[in-house]
Parts: sequence; structure tokens; C-alpha cells
Amino acid sequence: MRNIKQISSRVTRVSALITGSLLTMAVFMATNVTAAGFITEDHQLSDKEKRVGEAYYRADQQWMVYQAEVADENPFYQIYLQDLTSGKVQQVSPGTGKTTCAWVHPSQNKVLFSSTHEDAEAQAKMHAEIERRKTGERKSYAWDYDEYYDIYETDFEGNNIKNLTNTLGYDAEASWSPDGKYIAFASNRRAYTDDISDEEAVLFKNNASALIDIYIMNADGSNVKRLTHTRTYDGGPFFSPDGKRIVWRRFSENGREAEIFTMNIDGTNKKQVTRLKAMSWAPFYHPSGEYIIFSTNIHGHRNFELYMVDVNGKQKPVRVTDKEGFDGLPVFTPDGNYLTWTSDRTPEKKGHLFHGRWNHEKAMESLSLK
Repeated sequence: MRNIKQISSRVTRVSALITGSLLTMAVFMATNVTAAGFITEDHQLSDKEKRVGEAYYRADQQWMVYQAEVADENPFYQIYLQDLTSGKVQQVSPGTGKTTCAWVHPSQNKVLFSSTHEDAEAQAKMHAEIERRKTGERKSYAWDYDEYYDIYETDFEGNNIKNLTNTLGYDAEASWSPDGKYIAFASNRRAYTDDISDEEAVLFKNNASALIDIYIMNADGSNVKRLTHTRTYDGGPFFSPDGKRIVWRRFSENGREAEIFTMNIDGTNKKQVTRLKAMSWAPFYHPSGEYIIFSTNIHGHRNFELYMVDVNGKQKPVRVTDKEGFDGLPVFTPDGNYLTWTSDRTPEKKGHLFHGRWNHEKAMESLSLK
């Protein structure tokens, strides 16, 4: 396990990022106001890493967790935790294999993430990816539903790592409930553990994501319950601020479209809140519980923009960003005053974290929620 000193030269140190609800901007240049003025003072948070994404905050806003590709010896993401007061960064994942989808416990010093480090072929896969990149080969983006992904928790030093799922199949996209009692996640485990129909077997053979559903379990990994029952990809679940509902995105059967849904945490009262007939995904609740922010490519196949919609889907979704390229994986700070998201609006066109002040009043007004 590399300590802070070993990785600090490679990882961006953003000191005193957030104290209470105030933003201290020391070394990053502000850019223009985006879209209709929902985001102001927006600026790039990360720049030293090769690529960065999916940042999330602890409830007290003292810690931020994210995934980044940093080390030359590993071409895949690893998980990093940042103390937002001191700016110190700690790698909390083992450093072997792939990782994704981190989360910080709302009150305890624990981090949740998915990893393939227990795959016996993890090192070989890392080496193969490094060699492939050396050839200059270019390939279209495709998410890897590695069957060795399991969900782990660890402390803030990256010690005492515990496997919470330990089941063959893709177990990822996990988050704790606001009270820390439950974990929602996505999994195609039933393709490996259950007797599936011949039709489902063909679907899974052609597309490993076809049998991914939303599950919920106790925080210790017990009492696993399946919440969705489709033959399309249900994934990316997050709890509502009051912990009573879950928001997620559901893919169409052809995999070219996705819409935003919500449901009770027991799987009842499922509700579709977008009908854009585009790739709409990465939904996240505003702490007020009034609306949901998400990413969609309604303006073009490769042009993902941030939009927001009221939680009941009664109003037409409202556009938030207007930059060509990818803007996605948005998350509000727990006080609702700032937004952090992943964007490739950089000269290198690599994903990095961006951050800006959020205008909640304007959002409410635009969605006719005042």
C-alpha cells in the first residue's frame, strides 16, 4: 500500500477545497458561467492525474473520494480519498486490478468501492492493457463488466479491506444509504448463480450487462434483495436524501437509450421520470430532495450534457451545461451549494473533475418548483 508521500507527487493536492459552505480557490482559474447560469465560478479541480472521475462527498463535507489513473504500472483506475481541509490524498484501494464506483460512509471512517484485485489474473490483465496502449491501438469506449468485480469496504488508510459481496459476477455501482444501514448496488450475479432461461443465457452471452439489476443489502453484506426484474441494464443506484427512495437509470433493450427512474427502497412504486429517448444516465438527487441532476446525449451521440428534472418527472427536463464533449457523473455537495462533475473539456480531452457554485433558487424556479 502506497502512503501519502509516495503518491503525493502524482496526485493533485487541492487544499482547503471546502470549509463549511465556502469555496477557497487558490490555484485554479475560473471559467465562464455555464448554460443558463446554474453553475458559476466553475473550474477544474484535477490536472496532474492522467484521468479522473466520479467524485463523492461525505455528509460533513470534510472528505471526497474519487477514482483516478495515476501510476504508470497500473493502467486502470484506483480509489483515492482526499481530506478537504488539509488537501492530503490517500490511495485506499490495493493498487492491483481495476476499481470503480467509490463512496464515503456518511459518518464512519470507511470507504466503499468495487475492485477486481482478488482476480488471479489481475496482474496479467494490467500488463496486457499496458502493452496494448504501447501499440497505439485505438478502440471505442466500452465499460468492462468484469465478473471479478466485488464490493469492498476499507478504512481511511486503505487497511482492513473487507469483501462484502464475494460472489462471481459484476458487483459494482454501490452506495451507502444516508443512515449507513444499507447498500444499493448493481449486479448480474444471477447469470452465474441462478438457473436462467435459455433466452436469458443467449442475452447474457451477447451482452453481459443485459442481466444487471439493482440490489439492496445490509451494510455488512447480509440480506441481499433484488429490486428490479428486467432483461435490460438497471444500474447506478443512489439513495434519496431522506433514504426512502432510490434513483437509477434503465437501458433500453437495444442498449442505445436509457431513462431515469426512481423507486422505494423495497422495490415498490417504480416511477419513470425522463422520456427523452436518448442515453440519459448518472442521476443524482439534490440534497433538497426536490430534483435530480443527470447526464444525457440528447444533443448528439458523443455530446453528453447535464440536465435536471423534478423528482416526479412532471416538468420538462432543463439543460444545465452547454460544452461540446462529455459532461457527466454529477454530484452535489451535501449542503447543496456546489456541484462536482466529470468532464473532458480539457486540451487533452481526458476526463477530469470540475467544480462550481450551484444556484439552487434558479434551479427551483426553472423547474416550476418555487
